[in-house]
Amino acid sequence: MGLLSRLRDRLRGGGEPALRIDSPGLVVVVEAFDLAEADSAALARSPGWRAEEPAVLRHHLELPPDQVERARELLTPDGWELRVGERVHALRVQRLDALHCAQERARMAGLAQRLGGDWIGWDALQVTAGQPDSI
Repeated sequence: MGLLSRLRDRLRGGGEPALRIDSPGLVVVVEAFDLAEADSAALARSPGWRAEEPAVLRHHLELPPDQVERARELLTPDGWELRVGERVHALRVQRLDALHCAQERARMAGLAQRLGGDWIGWDALQVTAGQPDSI
């Protein structure tokens, strides 16, 4: 998702608060951890995903500890936030479609490989009222 699209989404505003990485009620609605499965197939098999609404796209990465800051430097300008725990997660709010998911998968896999790590997969979260948070 480009800078112009993110700016447009922010300016639209409206009465509803914008989705954030830490919005309450986020639950996983799509998972894609099978390297052989196309992103379009992952989206198509997900009954909970709502294509018309933004989601938190979360890539799961394994990176050497000494490369986490380098990854952060490379991803932050494009709106990604890195969180470090058992794995490194790169998170960003965006609308999901097969093309953008595939592009970001390739980018994250390439980044992880260049930094001596591995890309594990991605999932997406959307707000669902009455569900416990899964972030």
